[in-house]
Amino acid sequence: MNDVALHPTREPAGELGGPALRAFFAIAERWGLRIAEQRRLLGDPPESTFYKWKREREGTLGRDVLERISYVLGIYKNLQILFPEPERADAWVRKPSSAPTFGGQSALERMLSGNVADLYVVRQYLDAQRGWN
Repeated sequence: MNDVALHPTREPAGELGGPALRAFFAIAERWGLRIAEQRRLLGDPPESTFYKWKREREGTLGRDVLERISYVLGIYKNLQILFPEPERADAWVRKPSSAPTFGGQSALERMLSGNVADLYVVRQYLDAQRGWN
């Protein structure tokens, strides 16, 4: 028996691709991310794959890409809660931060390291700012 059969409300990972990509590209637009930044946040997929995802807003995503998008969604949600003005929330990712987590860099610079762990660190930082330890 597979995991989906055991948990009928859980969608198979293949069905999450479209919604995940649509959400990611909407956030990327809000944050004003360049193509290279978008690709980096997604784990540097091949250009042809990236442009297919961007054009079709559909695709089968691997676990790594889904995890990366999940962190981006969590970061976006936290920012919308922490900063009620959407423009301020969206601008925060590019602003240098004095928090030790960022060492004077912006959250986006930290997220663009290429490591999924850095997306996690930014998400964890924002969770803590919201009091979600």
